[in-house]
Amino acid sequence: MIFCIDSGNTRLKWGMHDGSGWLELGALPQAEVGQLAEVVKRLPRPQQVMVANVAGEEMARAIAAALAGWGVSPCFVRSEAKRAGVSNGYANPAQLGVDRWCALVGARRQTKTPVVVVGSGTATTIDTLDENGHFLGGFILPGFDLMRSALAKNTANLPFADGDWQAYPRCTDDAITSGCIEAQAGAIERAFERIAGHPEASCLLFGGGARLLENRLHCPHRRVENLVLQGLCVLPVESC
Repeated sequence: MIFCIDSGNTRLKWGMHDGSGWLELGALPQAEVGQLAEVVKRLPRPQQVMVANVAGEEMARAIAAALAGWGVSPCFVRSEAKRAGVSNGYANPAQLGVDRWCALVGARRQTKTPVVVVGSGTATTIDTLDENGHFLGGFILPGFDLMRSALAKNTANLPFADGDWQAYPRCTDDAITSGCIEAQAGAIERAFERIAGHPEASCLLFGGGARLLENRLHCPHRRVENLVLQGLCVLPVESC
């Protein structure tokens, strides 16, 4: 069995995989990382613990401490030049965020056709894989909440909007909400245009903000759950 952790900027997601499927999945705020110790008490000891952590060294130490009861040293995954059918096109492969790397590996397991992989969380990442598993590159932009927050914090009269998407917004909250969603969707559509010539090209959406985007996109797309965890559970032991 493999225990996988996706340690993001605001939340930590975890799952126990037995080689054929997820036995259990869970999530908690980063501030409550110590609760992983209760998971350790409840679940059987895995053969391996795989971690994708973008929340810094202090969080890495907290994760290791919370899992100490299993007596299994966590493998903190790093982005590589090539692994699990994916070639990393970054000029410096190690610089690619490990969450993006694992999501690309997970996406390659989902499809062997060109795909735009969109992670919608604190930040939005928009990465492209071709049909040969080559990571061509990608974009990073503020996520939906960060966009709203930036307007609220850096302007005198704009609120932290809690509006609804409208094709033609007629109030400020709706205008901000709709504008932020349209900005995200527009960036995704622009990325998809570059692979749209392939008849089976598609887009995979994951992360907490994916539900806001899935009804606003015109390109072929679907929402997938736990794509980073999916990538982690197929990475081989020798990656550590």
